[in-house]
Order: sequence, then C-alpha cells, then structure tokens
Amino acid sequence: MLKNALLLAALLLPATFANAHEYTVGDLHIAHPWSQELPPNAPNVAAYFIVHNNGKSADRLLGVDSPITDNAELHEHVHKDGLMKMQQVQGVDIPAGADLVFAPGAYHVMLMQPKDRSLLSDGKRFPLTLHFQKAGNITVEVAVQKQAPEGTAHSH
Repeated sequence: MLKNALLLAALLLPATFANAHEYTVGDLHIAHPWSQELPPNAPNVAAYFIVHNNGKSADRLLGVDSPITDNAELHEHVHKDGLMKMQQVQGVDIPAGADLVFAPGAYHVMLMQPKDRSLLSDGKRFPLTLHFQKAGNITVEVAVQKQAPEGTAHSH
C-alpha cells in the first residue's frame, strides 16, 4: 500500500511543478510570468505573461505593482512614423474567450529602477500583483530567466 502511494506521488510530482507557474483568478488564467535577467547597466526590466479569458465577457487589466519597485507600468510597442516605440497604457482589455499576450515587442510590464537588482538574476523569482477590473487582484511569481522562452510571441 505504501509502495503504491509513493508511486502515485512520484507520478503526480512533475504535474505539480508544471502547473506551479500558472495562476487563476475568476475567469482569467495567467500562464508563465517571466522576466529576462537584468543586464548590468540596464535601469529597467520588463515582465511578460499570457492571460487567457475563459469567461463570456471581457475583463481589463488596470495596473500592476511589485515590491521590487516603486514604479511598475503597463506598456505597449507601437509602430509610429516608421519607428517602433514603447509607450505607457492605462489599461489593457482582455476579450472574452481570447488570449492577451505580454511578450517582447508587444504588451509588457515595465519595472522601473528595481530596488534590489539581485532579485533579477537567472533562477530567482519576484512577486507581481495584477489588478483586473472584474476578476480582482492576483499576485503571481515572475521567474527570471537568462533567455526568453522558446516560441515567445513578438506581437499583439
């Protein structure tokens, strides 16, 4: 009996770790929050994730905050006058039944002048609280990685 219980626990362990980096609040599912390792001379760092709205109505990401900075902002990249520019946005709509991708070259969270740069090295994690209009607030753990994950989207 104990042997079967240990075998079951061993089989379920990888699934636990695979899902450990996904979060749900209301109808929203947030997958794999991540940030690239902060280069030595960079003053700011970006965080990325995917929000899937499983609901029948839209929601809106109103803002973010993190204890690692006094200034966290929602940003987007836009083509303007033949150039790619980054600009702050006041919120981001999440349509019903759709994914909203925060990725390099698209929407992202800018963490301005982090207080403790040591938290932004490969293998570390830091908290980020997302504030949604309908679903409410959820704090996720952002995984810091040396490189962007394979298959990272680069557009809205």
